[in-house]
Amino acid sequence: MQSEQRPLRADAERTVRAIIEAAERVLSADPSASMERIAEAAGVARTTVHRRFASREALVDALSAWATRQFHEAVEAARPDTAPPLVALYQVTANVLRVKIDWSFAMSSLAPENREAARVHAEVVEGCDRLFRRALDAGVLRPGTDLVWARRVYYALIHEAAQDRAEGSGDADERAARVVDTLLRGVGAGSGGGALAP
Repeated sequence: MQSEQRPLRADAERTVRAIIEAAERVLSADPSASMERIAEAAGVARTTVHRRFASREALVDALSAWATRQFHEAVEAARPDTAPPLVALYQVTANVLRVKIDWSFAMSSLAPENREAARVHAEVVEGCDRLFRRALDAGVLRPGTDLVWARRVYYALIHEAAQDRAEGSGDADERAARVVDTLLRGVGAGSGGGALAP
């Protein structure tokens, strides 16, 4: 009996995933899109969507939860605490950019009061701080670097790279290389230092 139920569970999981992926595509293009349009994009009946998700809000909440898990897994997959700091920095950046680009609607619709999202983001901030300390110790960052400021700049660069819709902006790997290069080398012509110092 159990072996007969497993395919049903797998089918249900595939259906939910298809609906969530369709919701991301449709809502990214039109945030006011109806459940009917999402069902059509998922290749399922509207009643199937309503059976899985009681309301549009429930679907958006599930979409946000899915994206939060993807975000957490993307960071963990880069092994930020064990890989060489420069390798980890690049891999975290590329992985996070993929999630932010592929799940842009879900990532932008995370509610501030979403406790799971807040917990994941707090863990990511702590992990980023550890990675930056390792990068400082390894000489990847300049001695005396303000690590909190460095993290804030890094986050801003990732945000801009994920938002960049310009033609030729590159895939996640190219954007990650640009983010890491800008973070570590800046855009100035010289080596930095005292030119602007009083």
